[in-house]
Amino acid sequence: MNSVNTYYSQKLSAEKLKLCYEIAPPRAKQYLEAEIDFILEKIKPSDMVLELGCGYGRVLEKLLAKAKTVVGIDTSCSSLLLAEQRLGHATACYLFAMDAVKLGFGDRLFDLVFCIQNGISAFGVDQRRLIDEAIRVTCSGGTVFFSSYSENFWKDRLAWFRIQSEHNLIGEIDEEATGHGTIICKDGFKATTVGPDDFASLASHLDIKPIITEVNGSSIFYEIQVKP
Repeated sequence: MNSVNTYYSQKLSAEKLKLCYEIAPPRAKQYLEAEIDFILEKIKPSDMVLELGCGYGRVLEKLLAKAKTVVGIDTSCSSLLLAEQRLGHATACYLFAMDAVKLGFGDRLFDLVFCIQNGISAFGVDQRRLIDEAIRVTCSGGTVFFSSYSENFWKDRLAWFRIQSEHNLIGEIDEEATGHGTIICKDGFKATTVGPDDFASLASHLDIKPIITEVNGSSIFYEIQVKP
């Protein structure tokens, strides 16, 4: 397990992960809400939706009002337990401890699959395999979404990570090594991004051209429409 994956599955999960969002400055909170709103706009009442990396359920909670069924997976059992408490007895929501590159679902099951807030980098997994697995479990005619940070959000993103460091949620930021979209901490933690050219390369083996949309000047969304 690499250092990034260790952070998000062990060191930065459940209540600590929740605190990351609570201490986010206004611009970062705007970014977080804009990502959720973008996904909500894409959901139909009849949809079965899967979130890759659902954490403690902050996004699933809002999806329940839009989708027929919502499913969340995460590698952190402590985050999933907090999500279970947060979501109560919602009958249309299911949670699973599962690796996003080894999904335990059959083919063509979900209408919409998404992985937001730079999960494509933060998971610390084979990114091409992550994309392929998301497509595999998506229905013909369904949609897959990944998001990463926009270059325009760099200063605000760095400010937010500095606050996380001040609260000992991540290590001390190595200011000299940090830059060009990558945040590096002195304890080995490294936060990268996936730009449009990077994603195009990752998806080059697919017979599908991703739709790329910048949202709120803070996110880049990559949309893959699965062919019938």
